[in-house]
Amino acid sequence: MDNNNLNNNTNDSKENYDISNKNFSDANLNSNNSQDNPNQKRNYNVRFSAVKILNRYDRSDAYIDKLLAHEFSKEHFNKFDKSLLTEIVNGVIRWRSKLDWILTGFYHGDFQKNLNWVKNAMRVGLYQILYLSKIPQPVAIYETVEITKNIQGEKTAGIVNGVLRNILRNIDNLRFPDPKQDLSYYLSVFYAYPKWLVKRWLEQFGPDETEKLLVAMNKRPYIPARINRLLSNGQDFRNFLDSQEVIYKNYSFHNDTLMIFNPKVNIFDSVSFTNGDVSIQDPSASLACILASPKPASRVADICAAPGGKSFYLATLMQNQGEIIAMDKYPSKLHFIEEGSHKLGIKIIKTMEADALTFSDNQGFDLVFADVPCSGLGTISKKPDIKWKRELDDIWKLANTQKNILDNAAKLVVPGGVLLYSTCTIDPAENVDVITDFLQKHPEFELDPAEKYLPEKVCKQGMMQIFPHRHSCDGAFAARLLRKF
Repeated sequence: MDNNNLNNNTNDSKENYDISNKNFSDANLNSNNSQDNPNQKRNYNVRFSAVKILNRYDRSDAYIDKLLAHEFSKEHFNKFDKSLLTEIVNGVIRWRSKLDWILTGFYHGDFQKNLNWVKNAMRVGLYQILYLSKIPQPVAIYETVEITKNIQGEKTAGIVNGVLRNILRNIDNLRFPDPKQDLSYYLSVFYAYPKWLVKRWLEQFGPDETEKLLVAMNKRPYIPARINRLLSNGQDFRNFLDSQEVIYKNYSFHNDTLMIFNPKVNIFDSVSFTNGDVSIQDPSASLACILASPKPASRVADICAAPGGKSFYLATLMQNQGEIIAMDKYPSKLHFIEEGSHKLGIKIIKTMEADALTFSDNQGFDLVFADVPCSGLGTISKKPDIKWKRELDDIWKLANTQKNILDNAAKLVVPGGVLLYSTCTIDPAENVDVITDFLQKHPEFELDPAEKYLPEKVCKQGMMQIFPHRHSCDGAFAARLLRKF
């Protein structure tokens, strides 16, 4: 064991994750025949699937949600299994560099030279030990050892067993980099973020704000359910949540959004969701639509529309009157918008295959909504794999694309009309800097202060600027640009 990994600094709180199998005992752990215990066999399969998904993630560009959906389609998992698998996979990705730091310190030799199968099995085991308090730690170790044994044999399994048990014995004395010597290194390891991103946020937001941001984005995500006012007042859905003892609350800055925590049931199976009385949309996205302030009977273009969430809410705000052209350059995505419109009772959305960089229209639009491609760094809580897939160069490339989209979108707005720019990132290079550049090049536009349309607490410098640690939702940005002539 490397003594550099011993310390008293372990103030991470464990995730409470209930497991239905209570039949484990020391006797179970000493048995190699998991077929004797169906629950043990089932949980083994879940963890084995987690390792498989993490391996696929390592060798592909696929996002975790797609890999999980693929695994669900192949295996006959019950609701508990799906929930546990999702928790483990997302948790390992969320805390990956911290898990690797600990494993490297306790592994005799080079941990990174292990096969991906073995590394991911150890990550899965350690994640359960550190963060899933209701899964017995011996169970987490046993299942990890069994997976390793099937992949690499008894010798490697013995090494894995020794490493994980050694970590468990020293769980209260783990050490991390000294923040006084290198704050960005400490934060990147302790909170599991790439160092380049931590350094960038330290420069932009300072130490205190950065640490709060890192903590907020590592929290398990809520489910944001927006009431569809075209069909319902939401009372039936609230009654359903109350009947199932689901914890939820109205979002502070948008009363039609219910923030749902640790649901005991699958709300996607509820009648309210099936009937379109509610839809899933982060309140930061809803607030961007409110900032756009579309009027009934107006002509609207949502130029980067898929999968359609903002188009749907724009239609609601327009009271289902007028016309929304929902565009995307990938025709395969348009059917999601069409299906969603039908489900939500929306009749004013028309889909169109079009590229936001080149689309033209002779008639013009009262509102052009440009929810542009971005780094997505405001959504790390829901999509932890984003922080590992992004590089600094991505931000500059995306900012250039965003500026080009805005330049083209400006041509589509009629005098007196509105151009709404939005992202789901918190990086100024993709947000404030893009708007500053646009206004310098386009004197026919002016910034319409966001404070006129939104609560002041979600606004700064006349623009919507939302941060997870300040506003308890995804990070996002939006600016309302009014065409003068």
